[in-house]
Amino acid sequence: MIDNNFSAEPVDWSNPRQRDACRAVREEVFVVEQRVPQTEEWDELDAVSQHVVARDLDGQTIGTGRLAPPQADAPPRIGRMAVLKSWRGRHVGEAILHALIDRARTLGYLSLELHAQSHALAFYARFGFTAYGEEFFECEIAHRHMRRELEPLRGPDRNTPVRGVAIASREQAAAAMLALIQAAKCELRLYTRDLDPALLDNEAALAALKRLALAAHGTGIRILVLDPQTVLQRGQRLVALARRLSSGIALRTPGAEDRDYAGAFCLNDVNGYLFRPSAERYEGDAAAYGPGRHVQLQEYFNQVWERAEPCEEARRIDL
Repeated sequence: MIDNNFSAEPVDWSNPRQRDACRAVREEVFVVEQRVPQTEEWDELDAVSQHVVARDLDGQTIGTGRLAPPQADAPPRIGRMAVLKSWRGRHVGEAILHALIDRARTLGYLSLELHAQSHALAFYARFGFTAYGEEFFECEIAHRHMRRELEPLRGPDRNTPVRGVAIASREQAAAAMLALIQAAKCELRLYTRDLDPALLDNEAALAALKRLALAAHGTGIRILVLDPQTVLQRGQRLVALARRLSSGIALRTPGAEDRDYAGAFCLNDVNGYLFRPSAERYEGDAAAYGPGRHVQLQEYFNQVWERAEPCEEARRIDL
């Protein structure tokens, strides 16, 4: 779902540089492009909201959104979703919305609302939002109310202190991933949004995965992939390997109730792990032997695996 040429992450509105980055995108999209009056665009909720920005590889801000806190008569609300025109259709909005929903669940919110521009109803519906009420106009733009119930975040605690080695770059993440695969005896577990081509679509990783799949008794490699459609579009080599070694590699897609967890991780069967709080970024922590963190991640993986469905999209990829 999420490309590797941008990232989405929370920012602090009280920081002038981060605030200006949010404002620049909203100015371009809402004030200039959609002709929203300045007095309507900026309000008192900005100072108390959670904000997310998307940036390209050069650090330029390309999108933003906010999560406003609950009010006396309303639940928390997602709003001010904006992506620069040159980046639309490239999954930037999806990354921002994923981050905002994940933040809402982390904060313990049980429901979310938003005012969706009418042309964007289908986009938000893909994330579980349901429209209600009559169409109305804000700043002369047609909108509908949308609402979604949230379950408490059941995944691993994203605020757990780092217990392994800090991972700060793509190169470090790829090296940690390869080391985990090579150290595995019989089993490997991957929780990923799109099969992480930057980490897994290389000769060394694929060779290690092939060795493990052939050595395992039964399905030694289990992979949860949240976005098989992106995998379908890319035609990644790991899918071809899984098709050839279907007895050793199994792919499943989490159900709707499990698709909001934003992290990604890899586990082997000797208590090694690589954990990234955001699947869109490479930062995280890893350990060759971290039994405490490993158990936590393993339990979550097993819960989601039992509820997941076979990844039929990946099986049908024409390579």
